[in-house]
Amino acid sequence: MEPDFKEGEKVLVSTLSFDNLKGPKKMRDSFVGPFTIIKLIGGNSVEVKLTEKFSRKHPVFPVSLVKTYFQTEEDKFPSREKNCEP
Repeated sequence: MEPDFKEGEKVLVSTLSFDNLKGPKKMRDSFVGPFTIIKLIGGNSVEVKLTEKFSRKHPVFPVSLVKTYFQTEEDKFPSREKNCEP
């Protein structure tokens, strides 16, 4: 299965691949980011531009540990109607 990612797209990376995060595993966020995809590697990996906090981490991740970043609820559900009634 081909990944649906494109260069320049923002993604979140699973914290399963980050062992240097603070706190107990069950209390951590499941994903960190967003990070920008620099390039697609083969059909199953992506290279991302990591922030300074994660600069010592290898920037290539399998697509199974990456998911699309949605900036707002409107981006995630564009056809959803807003209900502004009090």
